[in-house]
Parts: sequence; C-alpha cells; structure tokens
Amino acid sequence: MYNTKTSTNTYTVIDIRKTFENCEADIRTIARRTNKWSTEYVDKIMHDIIKLAENNYLDTVSIALKQNSNDHTLRATKFSINADGNATDSARPGQNNDWENIDNTYLTLYLSYSSKWHGLSEQQKKDFQTNNYFRLSWSATTDDTSFSHLSSGNAQLYSSKGYELQKTNFK
Repeated sequence: MYNTKTSTNTYTVIDIRKTFENCEADIRTIARRTNKWSTEYVDKIMHDIIKLAENNYLDTVSIALKQNSNDHTLRATKFSINADGNATDSARPGQNNDWENIDNTYLTLYLSYSSKWHGLSEQQKKDFQTNNYFRLSWSATTDDTSFSHLSSGNAQLYSSKGYELQKTNFK
C-alpha cells in the first residue's frame, strides 16, 4: 500500500510581506540592541528588501556585526528563503537578546540574489531599482557570508502559506 500527499502552495505578495515582517522585527531589534542603525535606516533597508522579495529576486538576507579594525565578523544572522516550503504559520521573532553594542563594531547587511535576478540585464536591474524607488545603493562584495568560522544553529522558521524564511544564528 502506498500513501501519497500532494501539496500545492499558493502564496501571494501579502504572504511574502507577512513573512518578512518577522525578519524586519529581528533586524530592528538587532539595530536597536547594537545601537548601530537608526530606525530610518532600517526603514530604507526593509523597503528595498521587500521589493526584491516580492519579485522573487532574493535567496538570503544576512546581517553581521563586524569589528572596525579588521572586518572580522563577531556574530551574524541569516534568513534563507524557501518559496516552495510547506509550513503555514510562523514562529515568533526573537532570540536577539545576545546582540550587544560592542565598541568599535558596525553592522552590515548582505543580500544574496536569486537566479531570476541574475537573469536580468544590468539595465533591467537598474530600471527595477528606479521604478521601485530604492532607498539605498547596493554593491557587490567579496565577503564570506557562510560565516564558517562561527557556530551556527537554526532558529525560528517564519512562514505564510508555504513561503518560508529559515533564520540561522551564527555566534
């Protein structure tokens, strides 16, 4: 006897926004606890991230606390997108209480783009950013965003109708 299960996820832009509300809460908490970014700056970051996510142009969003002197990453959090998930509801945002305001450090945010984004021409990418009123200029980096020198652990899973963000903490 065989059992089969068919699952079809139909998420909307609203589900993407709902899922990213939890990511936004985490990023705002980290910015506040480290005292590195203003509320206005986080608003700009989230505006651009949401526009990219709504169009399936993102794979991951990572935030890292780095030392000013040598750019060494002290801790990080990564949000990995799974547009084909099966979770229907979210965990609560949190587990950011161990982010601290450490002297001589700064926060940085990394975006990893999807193959759909990479399939666009440079002009299409520029037009997308202009037409969606991007608040920030994003640039390429050679930084290692695997954070392999840190210990990692899965944290919350944020989801709405199969659109998932898996949060991973690095310490």
